[in-house]
Amino acid sequence: MNVLVTGGAGYIGSVVAAELLRAGHAVTVYDNLVHGHLSAVPEQAIFIQGDILDDPTLERVMAGGCFDAVMHFAAFIEAGASMRQPGRFFRNNVSGSINLIESAVAHGVPRFVFSSSAGVYAGQDTPLTEDDPIGPASVYGQTKLMIEEILGWYHRVHGLRYAALRYFNAAGATPERGEAHEPETHLIPNILRVALGQRDHFTLFGNDYPTPDGTNIRDYVHILDLASAHLLALEALAERAEMVYNLGNGAGYSNLQVLETARQVTGHPIPTEIAPRRPGDAPALVADASRARHDLGWEPRHHDLEEIIASAWEWHRTHPEGYED
Repeated sequence: MNVLVTGGAGYIGSVVAAELLRAGHAVTVYDNLVHGHLSAVPEQAIFIQGDILDDPTLERVMAGGCFDAVMHFAAFIEAGASMRQPGRFFRNNVSGSINLIESAVAHGVPRFVFSSSAGVYAGQDTPLTEDDPIGPASVYGQTKLMIEEILGWYHRVHGLRYAALRYFNAAGATPERGEAHEPETHLIPNILRVALGQRDHFTLFGNDYPTPDGTNIRDYVHILDLASAHLLALEALAERAEMVYNLGNGAGYSNLQVLETARQVTGHPIPTEIAPRRPGDAPALVADASRARHDLGWEPRHHDLEEIIASAWEWHRTHPEGYED
């Protein structure tokens, strides 16, 4: 298939683009490089610099691409920032996605795979299924929910076949690609920056949550396992026209457990300071991904938290300044 990957210079999008190429698909990466990195784009992919809010450029790409599918990763992702700048998130995530979906439908693209989030759910103590209550705790989560709903209507009105993949905490790295956001808001890379000597301490936001050790609990899923699910969903759209799946390991780890594991992996003490909670952070988010396992035949291969952190540490250790560009 010929696949357009928006946000394909970013953390998840670049790994998915590489796996698509490895599977024999043709890939065009479309990214504005605001948060992505040109050197993360696989060499075999066609790269076009552009924004999903830039209608003329998006139209030219769609008109000339003859794409069989779109995989959409181009979104702002910082939950805390979304609570301070809601308009920025609604504009980019929702309005930009409408532009992309409209263009895909106008040019007869039949399949659309959307990078959604566990942020659409109301948090709870037990693993979340796709049927559990929806209740975003942040504007970011609300934008993902809105895009899912928009895709549902475009399916009903125009027959667009789509998969919305609600993954939990993407983590880990491949030898070529790792996590390098700026600003970095994710737990594992911020912990590892201390081990690299780039920061003198790690800041832990909140230790008074209603969890066993008072810190957030999250389900960490390796980036390669996420990528494999995207490829399976892409193929499954030939048989099923509308899909929503959780992607996670089904095991929750608290922030303190992640911190201690990182200390063991890196051999660094990683001094830590406690700060107030961040707005929009749910106490616990853990996946029940049994539906994706059953329907897609998806099987995560990198379950162990130590393995996930070790892969991230190897990438950060060998790329201390991140990407070259």
